[in-house]
Amino acid sequence: MGAVDSQVRLDRMMLLLKPSAAQQSAFDELVQAQHDPRSPLFHQWLTPEEYGTRFGISDENLERVEAWLLAGGFTIDEVPAGRRLILFSGTAGQVDAAFHAGMRRYQVQGVAHIANSRDPQIPAALADVVAGVVSLHDFRRGAEIRSLRKAETAPLYSAGATHYLFPDDFATIYDLNPLYSQQVTGSGAAIAIAGRSNIQLSDVAAFRSMAGLASNAPTVVLPASDPGLVAGDQVESTLDVEWSGAVAPSAAITLVAEPSTGTTDGIDLASAWIVNHQPASILSVSYGSCEQQMGTAELAFYNSLWKQAASEGISVFVASGDAGAAGCSSGSDGSGSGAAVNGLCSPPYSTCIGGTEFSEGSDPSEYWSSTNSSSYGSALGYIPEEVWNESAVNGGSGMWASGGGVSEVYEQPDFQQGIEGIGAAGTMRAVPDVALSAADYDGYFAVEDGSYWIVSGTSVASPSFAGMMALLLSSRGGEGQGNANEELYPLAADAQSPFHPTLSGNNSVPGVKGFTASGTTYNLATGLGSVDGAQLVSVWGLVSVTTPPTLTLSANSSRLRIASDGTARVKLTAATGGSFRGSISLVVRSLPVGVTAAWSANPIAPVAGASANPVWLTLAGTSRAMPGYYNVEIVASGDGIASSTVLRLQVTESLGCAIPRLRLPCVKPTPVDPLER
Repeated sequence: MGAVDSQVRLDRMMLLLKPSAAQQSAFDELVQAQHDPRSPLFHQWLTPEEYGTRFGISDENLERVEAWLLAGGFTIDEVPAGRRLILFSGTAGQVDAAFHAGMRRYQVQGVAHIANSRDPQIPAALADVVAGVVSLHDFRRGAEIRSLRKAETAPLYSAGATHYLFPDDFATIYDLNPLYSQQVTGSGAAIAIAGRSNIQLSDVAAFRSMAGLASNAPTVVLPASDPGLVAGDQVESTLDVEWSGAVAPSAAITLVAEPSTGTTDGIDLASAWIVNHQPASILSVSYGSCEQQMGTAELAFYNSLWKQAASEGISVFVASGDAGAAGCSSGSDGSGSGAAVNGLCSPPYSTCIGGTEFSEGSDPSEYWSSTNSSSYGSALGYIPEEVWNESAVNGGSGMWASGGGVSEVYEQPDFQQGIEGIGAAGTMRAVPDVALSAADYDGYFAVEDGSYWIVSGTSVASPSFAGMMALLLSSRGGEGQGNANEELYPLAADAQSPFHPTLSGNNSVPGVKGFTASGTTYNLATGLGSVDGAQLVSVWGLVSVTTPPTLTLSANSSRLRIASDGTARVKLTAATGGSFRGSISLVVRSLPVGVTAAWSANPIAPVAGASANPVWLTLAGTSRAMPGYYNVEIVASGDGIASSTVLRLQVTESLGCAIPRLRLPCVKPTPVDPLER
């Protein structure tokens, strides 16, 4: 629709800064050590300021970048403590002049937008320290909320075949009452919610009163300005605050609400503020954008931010999405255009929360009482779950189903390797990680604007899981746990696993074939499944602390013979155990001159609780190979440990002296192995 007027204000843009190669390498090693219970740096978390000092931009480079921005007419709004961002403001004309981005006006499905028409350019002199502008458009991240419908004036917890979820019910289904009875209610833990709208504290008070919860008002932080009560976003902020606090009634809840600007999403700003000010050790985000529609700098921003959060001990939880396997669509769309996942939850340093739905069968009375408690509870215990799918392909409407699939950006992290069922993801990051109820069929009760509502979607599952994490922190004196995935996946393979693997269902939606659950440890629709809260708190950390990793390499033969112009191969198997995670690297040592080695695969991925897939080693002789006997050592290593086996290799002379016309081989005596004399 033409160029953006050059005088239009573009506020709070975010310039993403790069670490040096040495800084990045040191940071990678630190984060790994912080999450390794065998390391002296285990849980030695950084403050945002310490992160900035060690891994942020230097004073000299910061001055260079700021000088360039100021010369372009921009104002510097803030340099967050982590020193990996610069927030700045200016006009559309200044953006065009500095970044050559071509700011244009667009109309998309009847809605006016502004966006850059070209990739932003950075001066070559700053390319070593500037990664790019996070965003230069106003296409907003979507709230992962399934529905919002009014409940009765005085809602029944059970209403015919529908059972509204109150906090009392959630606690019964997911086994939180044993924790509450031990006074583990979230005291000492804090949860931060990233939002784009303010809320009415009276709604939270009414919700807690209705649910029989003690008064515990949240804190609202407005870093830039008050966005007000924003239609659509208000309900997201409200339900996130209400349900994180419902699951952890005594936890300190902080809503950080940032208004979106012409170029920057409020969720990006709020998330960056939380990580750089650390009001809590748990962060919940119920918004998303599909990976393929995010720019390189956007993706790098979230990967960098969530990794910084992990180094500070912050556990990040992000909703997986509500459009099933079609992550570039919204749940209300009619058809998907391709498989995709939420780019805010696909970085491995966030825990991606998918959705389940209860499967009561033909007799709901087996799981629900016909009467409600004083706090509107009627659930009798755990209810079997299947993949949440209320889309048109499953008898519902639209594309409402649990987001999940395979990242196109991030490689599969160590903690996912070897997990049963993860093979469908190949070598890439799989999401979601875990799941909780998200179906509209048994929607969550909420209060907004003084009215009672029923909401659903992974938007509610994420803050609810954040509440469960707050109970875990409360049981440990409030200590942050960092990247929760590093503990969740080892627990899944343990005999004391707290997970309810999803037994059935899929997240296929109109236009996109999704992924099916069949009771394996992991699936690409609901991850590891839902959790038993009391069991999760009970066994957290036990696997990695009490069971050291083990690795054993073995060969199907201890002896091998090759001619100097021939080949031979041996099958090797690597068995892992305990808390072993990551891949296994293989090397051959003491190989004689003139003999080469080749692997059918290297490195290889172990299978939890079993041997890794066998790998073949092929040895080949050349004309330089000298006949004789040799000891060849094969070493497997990973997760800080190693195992080896020795092959006795005999190299014989080439059969090349055969008489071609008669095709008779040379007959030469076979030497005796000196070890057998």
